[in-house]
Amino acid sequence: MKILVLAPQPFYQERGTPIAVRLVLETLSAKLASRSGERPLIDLLAYDEGSDISIPGVRIVRTRTPSFLRGIRPGISLKKLLCDMFFTLSAFSLLWRARKEQYAVVHAVEEAVFIAWLAKKLFGTPYLYDMDSSLSMQLTEKWRIFRPLLPLLSFLEGVAVRGSSAVAPVCDALQLIAERHGSPHTVMLRDVSLLPEGDSPRVSASQIFGSPVQDGRPVVLYVGNLERYQGIDLLLESFALIAQHPTNPQLVVIGGTDASIEAYARKASALGCRESVAFLGPRPVANLKSFLQHAEILVSPRIKGNNTPMKVYSYLHSGTALVATDLPTHSQVLDGEIAVLAAAGPNEFAAGIRTLLDSPELRAAIGSRARERAETLYTVPAFETQLLALYTRLGGQEREPGAEALLQSEAPQ
Repeated sequence: MKILVLAPQPFYQERGTPIAVRLVLETLSAKLASRSGERPLIDLLAYDEGSDISIPGVRIVRTRTPSFLRGIRPGISLKKLLCDMFFTLSAFSLLWRARKEQYAVVHAVEEAVFIAWLAKKLFGTPYLYDMDSSLSMQLTEKWRIFRPLLPLLSFLEGVAVRGSSAVAPVCDALQLIAERHGSPHTVMLRDVSLLPEGDSPRVSASQIFGSPVQDGRPVVLYVGNLERYQGIDLLLESFALIAQHPTNPQLVVIGGTDASIEAYARKASALGCRESVAFLGPRPVANLKSFLQHAEILVSPRIKGNNTPMKVYSYLHSGTALVATDLPTHSQVLDGEIAVLAAAGPNEFAAGIRTLLDSPELRAAIGSRARERAETLYTVPAFETQLLALYTRLGGQEREPGAEALLQSEAPQ
């Protein structure tokens, strides 16, 4: 029994979708690893960039692309669409070579669902749609020229949803979209916290973040890429309004490319708060817990999209109080018990940060409730239970020839 995972992403890189794909592979590998050792149980097709990592039973296949198509950033882009053309050719090459002993199922991530739909028509291979975003919304939010085509794009998205054996959305908003499109079976497969158990040893802020961060000043921390949809402009404009708060806060930004850091450093200078903003660049996910737990306030200023940022689950699990924009991207997971939700405007978002700066007691209470909820709902064991329950159900369905052996392991207890 073989599974083909189609992930049109750089792999492996420490950012949202590749992290989620790695978790899927590790979970499936642990339960479904082939005992024969004659061939990989799981083939992963990904872009021709990223670190090679070893996962038992997984063979990483990379699509060959011209060098000018390297450096794919998060989100939709022209470069990504060009890469997808090469990715499609590679996918059908794999499917054609396996035609005599076809894959039992295709696990299609994001736009790869359209490849999986066509593969089902040509080879009879069922597919699971790993729905990390609404593709029609991504295109129309990114490029205005596509907005008149929204009904057509939504129709095509619906065709892909209905053709699947099951849809695994990562959040409530996407679950509603999948069900509206007529999903045959939907199982929520939320992103989860990436933090290990236990607390990080308490040391000074400068020891954790480095010399740009001063001890004795409350840290307002953002972690993630610096794409515009993440609301970094909003964050800097908001922080400029509270930079002179009596507690003397400092904003620490982890993540981003050299170009984006340079651009936002210029903006911070123009806003008059550059001396209180530290751009640290990318840092290893292994250090994430220490960063989150040594901040006083975490922020998620995202302004676009309907899927919840993966970092939110780690934010909650850290036990550090969070301020987030009061938009569906956050409010489908967050509420006033576990976060401060503020309108996506500089004055309102600044007021949310100020509220937590003014009250250490409120920060502690919100952080404690957030951690308790995360430990109940948003941990790796919860993800594994949902994924394996989904594959177990798929294994029990009547389906195209060759797919009846999709899963032999027991359903999770």
